[in-house]
Amino acid sequence: MTNSNDMPLAAKPIDRAAHRRLDEAWLEEAFARKDVLVLLMRNGEPFVHPGRDSGLVWMGPEAARLSPGSPRLFLGEDKAGTPVFALDLPERFALEGSLIEGAGEFLDFRAAAGSIPDMDGNCASTARSIFMWHQSHRFCSKCGSESAMVEAGWKRQCPACGAEHFPRTDPVAIMLAVKDGKALIGRQKMWPPGFYSCLAGFCEPGETIEQAAAREIFEEAGVVADAASAEYVACQPWPFPSSLMVGLILEAEGFDISIDEKEIEVARWVTQEEMVRILNHSHEEIFGPPPMAIAHHIMKVWSEKDH
Repeated sequence: MTNSNDMPLAAKPIDRAAHRRLDEAWLEEAFARKDVLVLLMRNGEPFVHPGRDSGLVWMGPEAARLSPGSPRLFLGEDKAGTPVFALDLPERFALEGSLIEGAGEFLDFRAAAGSIPDMDGNCASTARSIFMWHQSHRFCSKCGSESAMVEAGWKRQCPACGAEHFPRTDPVAIMLAVKDGKALIGRQKMWPPGFYSCLAGFCEPGETIEQAAAREIFEEAGVVADAASAEYVACQPWPFPSSLMVGLILEAEGFDISIDEKEIEVARWVTQEEMVRILNHSHEEIFGPPPMAIAHHIMKVWSEKDH
């Protein structure tokens, strides 16, 4: 059975210890502890060991010497009570001549996330989402003044008008429309040739995630699906930049396809047998999303159903 707690980027989360976020004295002391764990980010890219298969480079209190004044996020505490932080280094930060020269590399998040341990992936995913939110929300949306990072990185507050701003997560429906042993998949023009996945789209104000799924299926592929038939599969935090992907399977009314070329390049129905081959890389035309993505798991759940 698919479980959101086991989903890549969500599995093995640490205790966020939110009660610590207002305790400035504790946070300063924790960041200086000998056992502190600090992950590094630069422009949304995590700092990982060379070879790309060993996980994050975790630093200790020496991380404070890398870039004094850089944004710092308290992620929480691990099972041993060890404080865990993330440090957002400036885009201009150079490895050459730095304290961490030769220790690793900053790597594109998608490339890194597929091969790092579960806890590393969850911590790095959280840090990426929060840091990118801070970068794009420097100014108060109420009065326009520059706001400040507070509460260990989990809030911004405007010093001029006092408005509080919190990191946002955008709900996204990602789904398969299915009918009579077939499932609908599609591809965007920008994707590599042969790559297909589930359809997906943002949930709009005033609608449920099931209604969003049905609407997106119709808008992108012209296929009518019943929102009331939606079967929940799992959800996954997705830090590009900060979404919650909610996986669903919906019953379609028919097979006729009429795509919106502004949304997708093509859509097609595949059988259960084809889906199995897509996922095990033996299909002659199509390959699908990797296990890191929830789309892979939605497709897998459907491919293993009794039809």
